[in-house]
Amino acid sequence: MDELNNHPTDGPGDDEAVYVISIASQLSGMHPQTLRQYDRMGLVSPGRATGRGRRYSLRDIASLRNIQRLVGEGINLAGIARIIELESAMANMALEVAKLRTEVDALLEQNPPKSLARRSKQSIVVYKEER
Repeated sequence: MDELNNHPTDGPGDDEAVYVISIASQLSGMHPQTLRQYDRMGLVSPGRATGRGRRYSLRDIASLRNIQRLVGEGINLAGIARIIELESAMANMALEVAKLRTEVDALLEQNPPKSLARRSKQSIVVYKEER
């Protein structure tokens, strides 16, 4: 059941680690050894079954496809690791900004700003040296 809408779901969720390495390999279009290497490097972190076998989620498979695209564009694995790290940091910052925005909006609603005193308008004088 879908917890939000109380509707039955058709399959596993995006984060549910259910696919064994052979299926993940087929879905991502990569060799199983490549998936193992990416796991060792920390580019993707599949779940583990009780027998320590890797279990991949749909999100993991999407990440593998993204890695494959970046490799195809000529980016080396160290560069891809950095890109993934920066994308993750950016997503975390976006969440933090959204939380802070909500807090600021709530504070502004509780304490509306008083109108600011307007300063008198001053004309701008351009200085020209006469010769």
